[in-house]
Amino acid sequence: MPKKAHGLGRGLDALIPTDTPDETAASVQEIAIGQIDPNQDQPRKAFADDLIDQLAQSIQNQGIIQPLLVNPNGRGRYQIIAGERRWRAAMKAGLTTVPCIVRDLDTQKKMEIALIENLQREDLNAMEVAGGIRALMDECGYTQEEAAKRLSKSRPAVANALRLLTLPQSVQDMVREGALTAGHARVLVTVETQEEQEALAMEVLNEGMNVRQLEQLVAERKGQKKVQVIPKTREKQAPLSTELHALENRIRETVGMRASLKGNENKGKIVIEYYTRDELEHLNELLERMENL
Repeated sequence: MPKKAHGLGRGLDALIPTDTPDETAASVQEIAIGQIDPNQDQPRKAFADDLIDQLAQSIQNQGIIQPLLVNPNGRGRYQIIAGERRWRAAMKAGLTTVPCIVRDLDTQKKMEIALIENLQREDLNAMEVAGGIRALMDECGYTQEEAAKRLSKSRPAVANALRLLTLPQSVQDMVREGALTAGHARVLVTVETQEEQEALAMEVLNEGMNVRQLEQLVAERKGQKKVQVIPKTREKQAPLSTELHALENRIRETVGMRASLKGNENKGKIVIEYYTRDELEHLNELLERMENL
């Protein structure tokens, strides 16, 4: 039997009206899976089968720890606002009912909750994030500033996400399918024409280019000179220890940018280089996520 210790995701409870502190827990009820329908307007479109299988195994062992949030549709059925992945996994696990919190919410609130739940869990790819933000703005009449505030994101981060929607549909599909990363997409959006964007995207796939290589190629084709840092004086630097060299590599992999570490275990400095505004925004978003951990 599923455990009854249910709770909402961090931040979502602020969007769901409750009259008393105990109302949320008291409102959890078991609803037949067959009476629940997915939300066609929810931002998350792709569900990885292997992750659903893993969650189904967890549900078989532990039950559903966090209830679904559903909205009644007036015909004895319910529409999922948050928790579609749990619903899919529960079906695979063979459950006939799932714990739910029933709330009659308006369209604006449903869209906000569906988008925020997925963003908090980093379940969306870059195109799903962009599409979800655009849908939220269109449906609720939000400006970029208002959408950023509702989603606890910076306005530049929202603006950069929306820019991805200007890419050709074929390139957007590559991002959705994981053939291109969000970093690739952010570089391609700076290219002037959609024809060039599509051609460069194919080059990335054919040549196996990483984001840095794509940036260099775009810069060369724009006639820009590569940035070269020429030190005024070359300081004598002792070779990094094995531990510090591993740390330097870890920093590069984590931020996805060129980085160097100089010094020793007691004193030194870390330098992170950026060459585009998008890279700076990427670093800013990374730091914001770390602050929220």
